Amino acid sequence: MFSRSVARSSSTLVRGFASSARSNRKVAVLGAAGGIGQPMSLLLKTDPLVTGLSLYDIRGAPGVAADISHVNTHSEVKGYEKDDIKAALTGAEVVIIPAGVPRKPGMTRDDLFNTNASIVRDLAEACAEYCPKAYIGIISNPVNSTVPIFAEVLKKKGVFDPKRLFGVTTLDVVRASRFLGEIKGADPKDIKVTVVGGHSGATIVPLLSQTAQGKDVSGEAYKALVNRIQFGGDEVVKAKAGTGSATLSMGYAGARFANSLIRALNGESGVVEPTFVKSPLYESEGVAYFATNVELGPEGVKKINPVGELSAEEQELLKACLPDLAKNIKKGVEFATQA
Repeated sequence: MFSRSVARSSSTLVRGFASSARSNRKVAVLGAAGGIGQPMSLLLKTDPLVTGLSLYDIRGAPGVAADISHVNTHSEVKGYEKDDIKAALTGAEVVIIPAGVPRKPGMTRDDLFNTNASIVRDLAEACAEYCPKAYIGIISNPVNSTVPIFAEVLKKKGVFDPKRLFGVTTLDVVRASRFLGEIKGADPKDIKVTVVGGHSGATIVPLLSQTAQGKDVSGEAYKALVNRIQFGGDEVVKAKAGTGSATLSMGYAGARFANSLIRALNGESGVVEPTFVKSPLYESEGVAYFATNVELGPEGVKKINPVGELSAEEQELLKACLPDLAKNIKKGVEFATQA
């Protein structure tokens, strides 16, 4: 199935989402009836910055829309399925895409490629036709490959804008702050860990040395923490025993990214989120897309921040990341260009 920043003193904090200047913002969720799509759609319904919510899936989205439309917030919700994608996307300013099959025990993100690659390609074609100016957030795994697929389709259609296409890697920093907080006995909201690279396994590079609470983590504790951040998704897949993957935490992370993006589109300054975007940072090494902290603005990507100073351990992690990431990106590009 298709499946905080701190609020300013004058802002309102509603269910964890910071609000800024009110503007009409229609958000479309493609894969809204899936494991990620449902909780994310619910959270978006509670976001005061979302005034229109368009939910699409091959089946089930009208039911999800009817259900969350009863939540007493001001936004209007409509559900679409099967052949109604034109209506779902028309007028959408932000599109978040969790569509695709989830991981199961023993599956890698690459195992998802054959199915999810085709889904993402088809959705990219629809977005190119019906909302070519929208800001697109890709959750569908493997993100390291699906973002390049989406980009290549948009290029073919003549509507690619690298500032408007994002791979949602927010869950990596959400996990990192939570896991480090557990070790330190600190509130995760007070911990900000920069995570760079990609969005799977060894391509996920947490920069603990750049965080006050993380710079003194060393030895086996450091190795275990890095491994848990990189493979936290496996922990959830195993715990769910074949019934799903990290859907609830990913739904939260996707909604958080959408909120940050909308705040930036509304003119709020200083909005920074980690995201996998077209980037010059390691392009000379065959890595045309890279996740790092990105300052968002009315145009989408405003500034791609460098990775900064790395510890010796982080340099080794990055060295291991780049070749795998280059292969993932190449796989996505080849799929889209040969299709």
